[in-house]
This record gives sequence, structure tokens and C-alpha cells, in this order.
Amino acid sequence: MLHLIQIILHVDTYLVDIVNQYGTWIYAILTAVIFCETGLVVTPFLPGDSLLFAAGSLAAIGKMKVHLLFLLLATAAVLGDNVNYAFGRFLGEKAMLAKEGRFFKREYLERTHHFFEKHGGRTLVLARFMPIIRTFAPFVAGAGHMRYIRFLGFSVLGGILWTSLFIYGGYFFGNLPVVQHNFTLVIMGIIVVSFLPGIVGYLRHRSERESVVEE
Repeated sequence: MLHLIQIILHVDTYLVDIVNQYGTWIYAILTAVIFCETGLVVTPFLPGDSLLFAAGSLAAIGKMKVHLLFLLLATAAVLGDNVNYAFGRFLGEKAMLAKEGRFFKREYLERTHHFFEKHGGRTLVLARFMPIIRTFAPFVAGAGHMRYIRFLGFSVLGGILWTSLFIYGGYFFGNLPVVQHNFTLVIMGIIVVSFLPGIVGYLRHRSERESVVEE
């Protein structure tokens, strides 16, 4: 776990090493990571926001082509959503009854379900900017038998907004001297801000449940 945290906080350094070692294979590697982070319920711990921002920063210094990077990772995000939706559609009920495992946390599923109840289909767009919830949102949409055409529209919109914001944000701001010299702090800030809406929503939901119980 400590090694994973180190990778997330110093994702720029690790990416440079990977680019230097694998060259153009970096596109396939990043595509696979984003696909798994959004497409597999058991991998919500993979870096998303920070990875996109760092990749955009490296594109700015010529390590990668930014528009190709955006096209591939936006596609990976949407395809991941669709695979996750399919899993939810066919395995949702079994997942609700399954025992909690090391990676699969029922709490995440319940938190995402509550988020869906509050925000409806917009959850698929909003959740893109919320780690963990974005991994479970398409699964819950599938389990709840959300109409596929409606799901796809929100999924494409969310995927494009998410990847473009962080990739092009990294491309335009990641190599400013002030950002370069404080890159770890910037990544930590991105992670904290990404988690804040989910934490606030969870605490509010917990407070509402406690109020109901007291009444």
C-alpha cells in the first residue's frame, strides 16, 4: 500500500522512467490503466486524476503527443464504463449478496447507490471527478437497469470532460516552474480535492441516517 501511495504521489517520476524504458508502449500502458480503473470494480485504487495530469505534463515536453493521448485515454475511459455497466447489468444482484473481499467493499457500492439516488444520471458525469465512486457508478447504473442509450450519453460526456480537463490541464500548467518545483504538492492537492465531494456526501448521508434513527 505504501508503495502504491508513493507511485501516485510521484507519478511524474515513474512515468518518465516508463517512457524511457518502453517508448511508444507508454500509450498502451496508460490506456490499460485508465481502462482498468474505470472498467473493473476491483481496481478503484489505481491512479486516475493524477495520472492524467502527469501524462499531460510529459506531453508538454514532447514525451508524448497530447491529442493522441487524449483520444486514447478518453476512449479507454468510456469503454471501461461500458464494461463496468455490463458487469453491473448481469452480476449486480450477485455482487450485492457476495461476501466483502479485500478489494470489493460493500460500503463503496452503497455510497455510490446513494449518490445515484440523489443525482440520477448526472452521477456518471459528476462521479468522473470522484475517485472510487467513478469506478462503481457504471456498475450501479447497470445493476439498476438504467437505459443503455441514456447511460452511454452520460458516459461519453463524463469521459471526455474528465480526460480533457486533466490531460490538457497538465499540458498547459504542469510545466510551469512553480508547478514543477511543487509537483508532489500539486498531485496531493488534486487527490484531496477529488476525494472531498465523496467524503462530504458520505458524512452528510451518515448524519441523515443518524437523525432518522434518533427520531
